Amino acid sequence: MTISVKKIIFTSLASIVFILWLVSIWWGLLPATYDVKNKAIATAKINNQKIVPGYTTTTTLIDVTSWLIDKPGGFFSNDVTPPGLFMDNMPAFEYGVLEQVRDLALVMRLDFSRSQSQSTGDKDLESAQEKINISHKNWALPSAESEYRQAIVSLVNYRARLVAKDQTDAQFYTRADNLNAWLRAVEKRLGSISQRLSLSVGQDSYNTALAGDPSAKQSTETAQQTQIKTPWFQIDDVFYESRGATWAILHFLKAVEVDFADVLEKKNAQVSLKQIIRDLESTQEVVWSPVILNGSGFGLLANHSLVMANYVSRANAALIDLRRLLEQG
Repeated sequence: MTISVKKIIFTSLASIVFILWLVSIWWGLLPATYDVKNKAIATAKINNQKIVPGYTTTTTLIDVTSWLIDKPGGFFSNDVTPPGLFMDNMPAFEYGVLEQVRDLALVMRLDFSRSQSQSTGDKDLESAQEKINISHKNWALPSAESEYRQAIVSLVNYRARLVAKDQTDAQFYTRADNLNAWLRAVEKRLGSISQRLSLSVGQDSYNTALAGDPSAKQSTETAQQTQIKTPWFQIDDVFYESRGATWAILHFLKAVEVDFADVLEKKNAQVSLKQIIRDLESTQEVVWSPVILNGSGFGLLANHSLVMANYVSRANAALIDLRRLLEQG
């Protein structure tokens, strides 16, 4: 093989790698936040529909789910070819979003659309929730994208029935107990996110699983004190998964702020919800560092995970107070 041929091959390979790198940067751009109320109004105008209770929440769930599969590059979590195969931050972000989509879809099926525990579920919401729960790693027979797209179709059908005057089987009930059901799920998610982010520097922790209940038991014995730390190669994945989860929760909270406005006003809880939203907006600020830093304690380097954990913890504490406020008569 002559030198010129080798040079051509090397140049071609280098060009391909460079192009894939540029594409991965473009595909890896994180989504910005948007005004869910204005988006719902615009959607209703396009479809010649009326804004009714539940319209904004349903539309936001549709939009967030659609983003997963319609963004530049599509859905990355199940990619088997480059450059998606070698990207990890965006798939982590996707999974964080997907978990919140699944939580809200389940609550819409079990609580928001039902008047009481003995009422029947909505068929479209049942179908959507089942489709959304397919493994995000599935790439064929069926692919995750195809199932998510079918879930979106079911949600769109539910929304259309929701605004139809001649159909009364599709409902969305804006009650305090219904909202509390979803907030309880969000509370657990935020608590888990905060804990995982905090483990970026490691910590010695006591086993408090049975604290407060002398009769409580657990299946197997565990150590009374453990040292837990996130492996260094997983720190950025945990960070971006948390960022994806908080991005989705932020928009869903903005949606329920619209649909549950009367409930929140009656409980004088609007300001509490606005503060939670503001704290979560801080989690979406631009990360100027090219890598997720993991400085320890009061050292020279920043720790992006702990900064994120601070915002999440504040939002979670405020959300717990909000949920208790809604439980009061």
